[in-house]
Amino acid sequence: MRKSIFILLLSAFLPAALQAQDIVLEEGLLHKGDDPAWKGPGVDESDWLTVSTTRHWTPQGVGGEYDYGWYRLKAVFPESMRRSAPYRDAIIISMLGGVDDSEETFLNGTLVGKTGSMPEDQTGFLSAWNWPRRYLVPADLVRWGEENLIAIRVYNGADAGGIHGDAVRVSMAGLEDLLGMTIREREQSVDINFSPMTSVKGMVRLEVTDAATSSISAVMSRKVRLKKGSPAQISFPLDLHRQTILRITFTDTGKGISATRRYVPKYILTPEAPASPRYNGPLAYGARPGSPVIFRLPFSGTMPMHFTAEGLPEGITLDAENGILQGATTREGRHAITLQATNSEGSVSQSFTLVIGPDAMALTPPMGWNSWNCWGTSVSQEKVISSARAILSSGLADYGYAYINIDDAWQAPQRSDDGTIVPNDKFPDMKGLGDWLHANGLKFGIYSSPGSLTCGLYTGSLGHEQADAQTYNAWGIDYLKYDWCVYQDEFNRLGDYSLEGYILPYRVMQTHLRAQPRDIFYSLCQYGMADVWKWGASVGAHSWRTTPDITDSWASLYEIGFGRQKDLYPYAGPGHWNDPDMLIVGKVGWSSSLRDSRLTPDEQYTHISLWNLLAANMLIGCDVAQIDSFTLGLLCNHEVNAVGQDLLGRQARCVLDDGTFQVWARPLADGSTAAGIFNLSGEDRRADIKAMLEQAGIRAEGPIRDLWRQEDLHDTTCIIPTHGVRFLRLK
Repeated sequence: MRKSIFILLLSAFLPAALQAQDIVLEEGLLHKGDDPAWKGPGVDESDWLTVSTTRHWTPQGVGGEYDYGWYRLKAVFPESMRRSAPYRDAIIISMLGGVDDSEETFLNGTLVGKTGSMPEDQTGFLSAWNWPRRYLVPADLVRWGEENLIAIRVYNGADAGGIHGDAVRVSMAGLEDLLGMTIREREQSVDINFSPMTSVKGMVRLEVTDAATSSISAVMSRKVRLKKGSPAQISFPLDLHRQTILRITFTDTGKGISATRRYVPKYILTPEAPASPRYNGPLAYGARPGSPVIFRLPFSGTMPMHFTAEGLPEGITLDAENGILQGATTREGRHAITLQATNSEGSVSQSFTLVIGPDAMALTPPMGWNSWNCWGTSVSQEKVISSARAILSSGLADYGYAYINIDDAWQAPQRSDDGTIVPNDKFPDMKGLGDWLHANGLKFGIYSSPGSLTCGLYTGSLGHEQADAQTYNAWGIDYLKYDWCVYQDEFNRLGDYSLEGYILPYRVMQTHLRAQPRDIFYSLCQYGMADVWKWGASVGAHSWRTTPDITDSWASLYEIGFGRQKDLYPYAGPGHWNDPDMLIVGKVGWSSSLRDSRLTPDEQYTHISLWNLLAANMLIGCDVAQIDSFTLGLLCNHEVNAVGQDLLGRQARCVLDDGTFQVWARPLADGSTAAGIFNLSGEDRRADIKAMLEQAGIRAEGPIRDLWRQEDLHDTTCIIPTHGVRFLRLK
């Protein structure tokens, strides 16, 4: 008898107060492979392995990347568990640690939850390795007082595989679970929607708190009667352009039980840009001698706008109507240029440097858009053009967002007869797409893998590296993301697990990229293996992923942004950047179905602040065609972005960690310091900004600039919301 079953049988003899506690399933049976019959009864389990549900399967002696595995967990759910619960309508099955990578969960043969997607799904495989699972299951699916089977089908794309971090748990659902409460924002109201799994009569109370002062600015209450299975909605007026915190409390007046939801509406800190011209981009741009220069001047303001440029080297011209530097020059050196933009509201001049040299690429981290976090493998040429048009029309291009990068799923299943890579039917004209992007001052990025297949199981570059590099040059490619993925199979076949074994595939492609006459930004994607930050620059890479894929959760953002970047600052600088992965703001979904980022507004301000401090690649991951004013405010703050594009190129380091706040700081080219004070706790906290900076060794010689609000601080004591930030610049 396994340990988990013994615990459950014993619970029938415990005091009533303990019988309603969670059922913890710390062990279960595991079998590699995939058979739909394993979700139900009548399975021969004689060759199944007993494993822990708190540890990945690889450390327990079960190998297998790019493979399926099934867990079978059996437990008796005692009648007393249901009788002693305040609500008896549903249970919760949770895996709060995560599952590596995607999973489907069945109770007694019925599918009750799914997170991520499998290779056979329409979207293709999408990892959700660190997402907590919490499934609400109707109580009538449970066999009370009898043995129940929880079967969990897992697909492991890479790494250790399986359920990890915390045991599988079963509990009775509480009031908040059963209410099915969701919140929708409008311009002048907040809608609270209910999809109740139980009938209940109660009171809804809404408290509106000013985030800066923690004072309650409004209280509203309303009686409500919810009927099981009948959706309901109530709305409250609200100014969503203020920084506020909502506390929504539903009280079951019959049982005296309350459930409270804390909710932070979106709020815009970035001031509106002036109508007169303003420069919003990097102060220098670099290219190799003879390589095509494509640089759209990032000026905002009322259009149309006229542009001039003085000091251009021979071979470089300016499209005066559209503001695009273009051409090629072999004149090496630093060329001082004066840019000028004029519209109906005024004129402005900007000093700028064009750097031409053999190692002049990527003087600042790239800014642009990538298709993966929104479209996943459902990407198409039409969707790429839609986001590119939106980059132009929304004004994002006026803030330096220039790269338009196609991620996985553009390749045809077979190469042409001569071995040339060809696109699939979703991309009918790669060369034409590149020409159109370049004509609009944008850059063209693409994706491949050193393996025979990509992560999405499309055609990779193994054995065709030179031909692919030449094809990319012919199409006008400016950026290559090169993703390890299925190369793991070749890596294992070669059997060279030394550092050189990890470097080999990236050096091969670099040799052929470097031979092309156009500059191609080289982005390594291998998740930080073998300390890539220590050798990435040696293979000509301009950036390298330091972590696994990011997801739109606080756990992922925290682990990738704060946990994995602390010691990497010595390895970043002009021409070579640490890459903590793409941005997770706006509408994302990794598929054809998009939704708002799961990050709270405060977490999104933290995300953009930290990535700029880290001198990270700033690649938008949402569908830009559906971008809202809040997300534009996050991405189009020229004082915030100037930190990320600073020419000194020094990545921030953590200079203070007191267990609640972390302070990250980086020096800037003008002698000032950029600093972020991050509240990483689960509660809103008051901070003395000046004292905290001094404790971190940063002394302000003059005004402290709040970069998001674009104003000097008058009161250096403030509330920093949970998972929020104050982003500062000081002399």
